[in-house]
Amino acid sequence: MNEIADEQVPKPYLQLARRLRGRPGQSAFSHRRDWISARMSTPARKRLMRDFKRLQQDPPAGISGAPHDNNIMLWNAVIFGPDDTPWDGGTFKLTLQFTEDYPNKPPTVRFVSRMFHPNIYADGSICLDILQNQWSPIYDVAAILTSIQSLLCDPNPNSPANSEAARMFSEHKREYNRKVREIVEQSWTAD
Repeated sequence: MNEIADEQVPKPYLQLARRLRGRPGQSAFSHRRDWISARMSTPARKRLMRDFKRLQQDPPAGISGAPHDNNIMLWNAVIFGPDDTPWDGGTFKLTLQFTEDYPNKPPTVRFVSRMFHPNIYADGSICLDILQNQWSPIYDVAAILTSIQSLLCDPNPNSPANSEAARMFSEHKREYNRKVREIVEQSWTAD
């Protein structure tokens, strides 16, 4: 177990641990361990475990996601391009960073894969209403990823994160689709 510094432990826990030092069967370490255990079962972490279990048991088509190593607050995900669209055959990687405010606040979601889309910024962040002003605690990880997958084929050029992609989508659809196909091909070889 990783040792944590006193300044990371809330003051009441520290005060109690200091009072109990030297008493038989009670050590500061055991109270730190209790604090860590309590911290591992916060409402956000419990909800993320439930989201993960649900995603494993009943995965929506074309999406996959799981916590990164031993950190339930950081997820890696993959969205497959929907069939019969310019995105068909693409494999797009994302990260989802959650805070202890989840599910009351949305995660920060970014594409790791290079993207060309009206609603995806150059840094991979996504302009999507449910990740901003239309967030609701009823959304889980599967709903987030499914919404992002839908956004690929149904962009909102009136709220562009990438003005070039928005303009091309609206004015030169054939050129936009060609550019998307390039991104799809790059997704096959990108790490």
